[in-house]
Amino acid sequence: MKQANVFIWMLLIFCSCSKSKGADPVITLDTLEIKAADMSFLPEVRAAGLAIKNAAGQPEDMLQTLKHNGATCIRLRLWKDPATGTSSFNTVKALSQEIKSLGMKVWISVHYSDTWADPGSQIKPAAWNGISFNQLKDSVFVYTQKIAREISPEYIQIGNEINNGFLYPEGSRNNLAQMKELIAAGTQAVRTFSPASKIMLHCAGYDVAEYFFSTLQNIDYDIMAVSYYPLWHGKNLNDLKTSLTNLSNINNKPVVIAETAYPFTFGYNDYTNNVIGDNSQIISTYPASIEGQKNFLSQLKSIVNDIPRGAGFCYWGAEWVSLYGATSTAGSSWENQALWGFDNKALPAIHVFKD
Repeated sequence: MKQANVFIWMLLIFCSCSKSKGADPVITLDTLEIKAADMSFLPEVRAAGLAIKNAAGQPEDMLQTLKHNGATCIRLRLWKDPATGTSSFNTVKALSQEIKSLGMKVWISVHYSDTWADPGSQIKPAAWNGISFNQLKDSVFVYTQKIAREISPEYIQIGNEINNGFLYPEGSRNNLAQMKELIAAGTQAVRTFSPASKIMLHCAGYDVAEYFFSTLQNIDYDIMAVSYYPLWHGKNLNDLKTSLTNLSNINNKPVVIAETAYPFTFGYNDYTNNVIGDNSQIISTYPASIEGQKNFLSQLKSIVNDIPRGAGFCYWGAEWVSLYGATSTAGSSWENQALWGFDNKALPAIHVFKD
């Protein structure tokens, strides 16, 4: 660990603690400022050489299609040291630069892991195994500093779906005080090295969101991010709206639906088993059809528009089409929830991003 990094980190803690503690500043975002799609698999889609088309059937890159249809932001996951180039720092940095060159904003979901991080898995990066807790905090600070300085995203998540904490075991919710110290290390790095970036904290499920954010009230962040999938988080959209309204009113912060998706079919386009495959997993009033997918996303957009400080939404797996042909067993488990159909043509749901 470099002595300079330790000095900077200790100085920032001292300065932060020396300030008088008052009410959190009120962050104002425009209603539906964030109309986003998670496009983390885009490099793999491009490498596969698929003939991607817009809704009119004309060849067009996925990012261009999203921009032309009103998307304002692209979300990318970032893994620390992945086994392949997928979601690596260099890949995410290059894609972020391309996104910004198109006039769209960048939203980075920092997983603080070498692989998927969610409520069921928050595996610490291998490079950080065996170090002390203070060294772990410093590592979070230095790593987040690198992201803030070199990518400077408009929005950044400190952890992904951290309902139960992150960076296990030190940052588990069972060690709430340590979890909060690790989050604070990340937020301080962002505030210092990319002060224009808006910081998100992210949990999965509106039913647990009020409790989750109530335990993090003294953390310096800007936006509450909540995942919503009917399969895992409930099928009553009125309950979703009520919960998000209460959440925003209680915490006086903007709220976004950070992840959502919906099937346009129960069919398959490869030999990889899909996550969604029958009516018991979806909302009965929105069938698994092209129109049902569009209507579901349109209703979610309307809900966000109606709630206090509803800042936006993000469609997850928009680009995750079948990559390697119909006989592949290493294809996509999300192909029937993508925003491009089995013919790789953009689906009508993509028009929901428009005002």
